[in-house]
Amino acid sequence: MNIRPLEKQDLPHIYQQKNSRSVMALWFEEPFNSLDELNLLYDRHILDQSERRFVIEDDNEFAGVVELIDINTIHRHCEIQIIIDTRYQGRGLAQEGLQAGIEYGFSVLNLHKIYLYVDVENPAAIHIYEKFGFQNEGRLRQHFFAEGCYHDSYMMGLFANNFYQKK
Repeated sequence: MNIRPLEKQDLPHIYQQKNSRSVMALWFEEPFNSLDELNLLYDRHILDQSERRFVIEDDNEFAGVVELIDINTIHRHCEIQIIIDTRYQGRGLAQEGLQAGIEYGFSVLNLHKIYLYVDVENPAAIHIYEKFGFQNEGRLRQHFFAEGCYHDSYMMGLFANNFYQKK
């Protein structure tokens, strides 16, 4: 596995992910962005210091993305998101990509806390996050709307000192 910054040439892969209803439901986001819209978003956000997006590669092939978003340099926290293309799932890439994203957030950005949102009905993801030391900080009731209904979500957080103690 290799991780590298997202480049404009990766947008067709992002386009495929963004147009998968089941994939975007995991992120509680609306599917169906146009490639033109993604290009505009990329150009608008390329210099935005409140986010970092990385491509996860497997044998030099696009396998997914890990994102640090809403980076807050005053409070030193951010949200992390990860999506692995269905063709690459089951190979441990989610854990490797998550590890790389967390380490970047704590060791490069000097963050104090990284948090995420996960559907309460996604026990596989919750299990992975708990293995990294994320702790459930609360249940957000009917917080996200995806695939025609509202979903409860856990907010889970990880502090730098807990991550390094576990490591």
